[in-house]
Amino acid sequence: MDRRQFLKTTGFTLASAGIGVGPWNQALAQEGPIKVGLLAPLTGVVASGGREMVEGTQFFFDSIGNQVAGRKIELIVEDDASNPDTALQKARRLVEQNNVHWLIGNLLANTGLAVANYVKGTGTPYFIPIIAADDLTQRQRIKNVIRVAGYSASQFTHPLGDWALKQGYKKIATVSQDYTFGHEQCGGLCQVFSEGGGEIVQQFWHPLNTADFSPYLGQLANMKVDAIFAMETGADATRLIQQYASFGLKGRIPLLGAMNATDQSVIRTLGDECEGIVSPAHFAEGSDNPVTKKFVEDYTAKYSKIPSLYGFSMYSGAMWVTEAMKKMGGKIDNREAFIDTVLKTDLTGSPLGKTIKLDEYGNPIYDVYIRKTMKRPDGKYWNVPIETYNNVSQFWKYDPATYLKQPPYSRNFQGIKKS
Repeated sequence: MDRRQFLKTTGFTLASAGIGVGPWNQALAQEGPIKVGLLAPLTGVVASGGREMVEGTQFFFDSIGNQVAGRKIELIVEDDASNPDTALQKARRLVEQNNVHWLIGNLLANTGLAVANYVKGTGTPYFIPIIAADDLTQRQRIKNVIRVAGYSASQFTHPLGDWALKQGYKKIATVSQDYTFGHEQCGGLCQVFSEGGGEIVQQFWHPLNTADFSPYLGQLANMKVDAIFAMETGADATRLIQQYASFGLKGRIPLLGAMNATDQSVIRTLGDECEGIVSPAHFAEGSDNPVTKKFVEDYTAKYSKIPSLYGFSMYSGAMWVTEAMKKMGGKIDNREAFIDTVLKTDLTGSPLGKTIKLDEYGNPIYDVYIRKTMKRPDGKYWNVPIETYNNVSQFWKYDPATYLKQPPYSRNFQGIKKS
């Protein structure tokens, strides 16, 4: 990968040089580079997604000559190592030593929550195109934490629950990584599915980086369910899909996946064991939308691979923030004005081919695709839309005030309606 894509901190900043932050230096900052701190898991269980986060961000900045309104954009990348403590340490370094104007990134919910709690105290603008913890734009909203080009975890599994009911599924079991993102994606599916008359037969939770899924698959095989929902990311997704097929469940029990389970960062390494998995997302790389097709072609030409959800989201997030910076003529040193401008900015040039708006809580409203993993003529697999739910909010069809009175989804609360 290009060296600048993994640009490391130099250690030389205004603070380390002993220069103060008086009016003269603030004026100087307005003319200097805009420093962007990118946090991504370049090591750990989701490192493949982390690398594509960096690619997507750099891909967009390269497309605008790495500058906006006459100011150079300096991208500083740090590895959060898929660890909340490391993410916090690296965020502090970017803000307090490198004096970045804004932060973007993180992949796992626990790393994003650690950074969000930190910037709550500093006021640093923090943009989260991937971190999906529901409450960051719901019950525990932080104004300077904005989900540009992102999504809440349960936002897409609400419609998946509805779609499953329409397929005639009566009984579903779930298997998921045991952390916030998993709890919330499962909760979105379970609430809608059970409220519509479906039954959640059983739920299995496993730690990140599980090597052997046979204890779960063995039980699932004998449950007489109509479908199984798997919430997996990274290497766990790869292993579960492979073992699901080798266990003889593929073709016998339909497999529904979270969007990350069939992401390109996972399925590009798989064969026909991933074919036919259904998942929900706002981005479908197999879409025939002309704007989406061009983005996929351009990204593939540059990186020799079909873009993942991670690359797409970071590209779009960088685009969204850049639109706001253009509105301000690059003068973003007033954080409050910058944050307010971002919140009022619509993303018009999105690779989705449709203008995207933020709701009043700072979360985007999307058309959500129900996608199926299919083989292309060249033998590669991608996600193709088979049904669309228009203008899906993070609150689905619920009244926001009523929805926010229920507890957030967790292991202990899955929104399951008891029959």
